[in-house]
Amino acid sequence: MKTGRGIERISEFEYRLPREGAMRREGIVFASEEMMRGLSGDPCLDQVRNVATLPGIVGPSFAMPDIHWGYGFPIGGVAAFGEEDGIVSPGGVGYDINCGVRLLKTRIPRTEIAGRVRELTQALFAAIPAGVGSHHEGHGFASRDYDDILSKGAAWAVGRGFGSAEDLEYIEEHGRLPQADPERVSSRAKERGQGQLGTLGSGNHFVELGYVDEVYDSGVASELGLFPGELTVIVHTGSRGLGHQVCSDHLEAMFKASRRYGIELPDPQLCCAPIDSEEARDYLGAMAAAANFAFANRQLVTQYIRGAFEKVLAQSWESLGLRVVYDVCHNIAKFEEHRIGGQSRRVLVHRKGATRSFPARHPSVPQAYREVGQPVLIPGDMGRYSYVLVGTEKALETTFGSTCHGAGRLMSRNQAKKTLKGRNVERELQEQGITVLGASRATIAEEVPWAYKDVADVVAAVEGAGLSRKILKLKPLGVLKG
Repeated sequence: MKTGRGIERISEFEYRLPREGAMRREGIVFASEEMMRGLSGDPCLDQVRNVATLPGIVGPSFAMPDIHWGYGFPIGGVAAFGEEDGIVSPGGVGYDINCGVRLLKTRIPRTEIAGRVRELTQALFAAIPAGVGSHHEGHGFASRDYDDILSKGAAWAVGRGFGSAEDLEYIEEHGRLPQADPERVSSRAKERGQGQLGTLGSGNHFVELGYVDEVYDSGVASELGLFPGELTVIVHTGSRGLGHQVCSDHLEAMFKASRRYGIELPDPQLCCAPIDSEEARDYLGAMAAAANFAFANRQLVTQYIRGAFEKVLAQSWESLGLRVVYDVCHNIAKFEEHRIGGQSRRVLVHRKGATRSFPARHPSVPQAYREVGQPVLIPGDMGRYSYVLVGTEKALETTFGSTCHGAGRLMSRNQAKKTLKGRNVERELQEQGITVLGASRATIAEEVPWAYKDVADVVAAVEGAGLSRKILKLKPLGVLKG
């Protein structure tokens, strides 16, 4: 399938890729006109079409405005499959299972740490291991704990004293996927995850100290406990080496399963198995276990952040108001009930580089936010800004309650490094008032701000399409990169 032909504009921020060839459904891309011009000839649009060929797909193959090429599915891709005749594909989740974002709020005015941003950023950097293969030896985690971690997720961490039970109320799925089956996680995956709880990892993962810069809806912002000028912290990390190995392990089985069940694939990276097959049960049990590992990871990181604040500001994290606003998954496949054709239907929703966007009064939205909708956390690059939005009814009706997850890359990591030409990124950002600390200069070079789309444009597209509603903007003060 070639890109660039037959793309129909539906509205200002919505484009259709009509059915052709083996496509069972159409493709829908949410983007501005300028973004679509930038995607001309991009193979990620072929990936949207390819996903639409998979058996049992319900509704279109969707792509969000932060779309870019990924393994099998595009990053920014969303697709749902019927429980009766659909499939599960590891490519629809990706290697970094339950990579996600958590937002913490405080009652600390930005002015209170004037002149101490570097000190606080350094304290965070000292508390949270970052970088390729980073490990944490101080949390007392032993191999015998594995089944509990993989089964209980964030609740395991809270039970060990990392945070409070209140934290769990503000995590997607309360920080635990109950279908997790630790026995379906290989010993190699468990080995790779050993010591990686409470760590950041590398690549685009980060911790960002920032503040509430602009508020667009003060009523909703107040319900979220976010006020102008107050400090915030964003955590972006996932299931580390354990999740990566779970994906690798099950891709091999899925390659064989696709042939066994006679599933014709336009791309072998879309290898899959019927939902009611043993291969699918194996993968979904292991994927959920890896997702729980990621929830536990972000919970430990949260408590290390609280400890760093306590050390620098000499107050308890409770008195500082350092609490969880929300925690969302990016890379996940989950069974959900959605109204399709006027009837409720259970489908397996794959979100890869996409965020849930449930509206007010949805039963999965925390009670505290039930009247405003689920918080949608959209981080940008380390030099500009991030956004908090809320979910909408239109998202629930059209995209299985899904929206974008971030800025989306414009350049590969190698391309980004080539643009530096002797520039000192850390110094340039410091001149903008942003302290950046990284485990290596190479990672910082790969993550330069201009390697990403402007997240303001991405947010404008999902808001224009009605998939989420913009509430406020955050700006960075200090950033930790792996």
